[in-house]
Amino acid sequence: MRVVVVGATGNVGTSVVSALVADQNVTSVLGLARRRPDWRPAKTTWRTVDVTTGDLASHFAGADAVVHLAWLFQPTRDPATTWRTNVLGSSRVFEAVAGQHVPVLVYASSVGAYSSGPKDRPVGEDWPTDGWPGAAYGREKAYVERLLDIFERDNPATQVVRLRPGFVFKREAATEQRRLFGGPLVPQRLVRSALIPFVPDTPGLRFQAVHADDIGEAYRLAVTRPVPGAFNVAADPVIDPPVLAELLGARLVPVSGWALRSAAAAAWHLRLVPASPGLVDLVLRMPVMDVTRARAELGWQPRHTAVDALRELLEGLRASAGMDTPPLSPETGGPARLREVATGAGTWP
Repeated sequence: MRVVVVGATGNVGTSVVSALVADQNVTSVLGLARRRPDWRPAKTTWRTVDVTTGDLASHFAGADAVVHLAWLFQPTRDPATTWRTNVLGSSRVFEAVAGQHVPVLVYASSVGAYSSGPKDRPVGEDWPTDGWPGAAYGREKAYVERLLDIFERDNPATQVVRLRPGFVFKREAATEQRRLFGGPLVPQRLVRSALIPFVPDTPGLRFQAVHADDIGEAYRLAVTRPVPGAFNVAADPVIDPPVLAELLGARLVPVSGWALRSAAAAAWHLRLVPASPGLVDLVLRMPVMDVTRARAELGWQPRHTAVDALRELLEGLRASAGMDTPPLSPETGGPARLREVATGAGTWP
């Protein structure tokens, strides 16, 4: 089986490649990325390509499956750039899959594609995927879901799988996630247990997480098994303020959603952090997902709890952990994070 992974060098991509090359039924993996990595996994060939301009068809020719992971979280201050990569780039990927008659397409959707939903009961894959319009991430994930609806209608012979994970963490991705969401001013020592004074006890602050290696296994199963459709993917337990407080050794302090968003907005407008305040709204509104289908039909079982995944992230932040790929390398931000500071929080893709 020949598999092409688009966006193969990031947090999820490296775990997907690792899971695929460990499968004896996968004979080769072609990893596509904007920048060539130094990482050299077995059975893997690298090619540099930009999904917005590159020749995708020639790379997809003869593939048994295409896994589409490429996604820009930044620059949050230039939504036209993220739209061009995330939406128009995805459209080009789907067109190339159709043009080359690739039998299987697996797409990285997200809990962020879902419309606002309940936090006190889980929702299934039939929950509306209209996103949260106040966040570019939610708008773009929802729009790509509509593109896939059209693709499925027009290409019934292609098996289409949409994986909708919660937050994905692993130790090696910690530096990248600090750079994307925390910015250059977040000190490593601040994330040490007992050094964060409090956790905001905010209504709606409940989210799901999964270890990147476990989501990599979910993608492997989606590629190798005849299981079309959407799958929610997350580990237990649901992360809420009491869980965060216990993990960080911090106390809970009641904070309203309005106050939390206002603080995020102030930091973003002052260019102190790259994550837009719309992401706070998105997290407070996204539903809790029912993952029964992934376990029963995909055969997926996580090896790590959500707390394990989050703990790895914190350990990775303290150690400035990374991998030999441009998105995950601690060197990407430059010495002492100077490149991040020079380009401005929220402006650097």
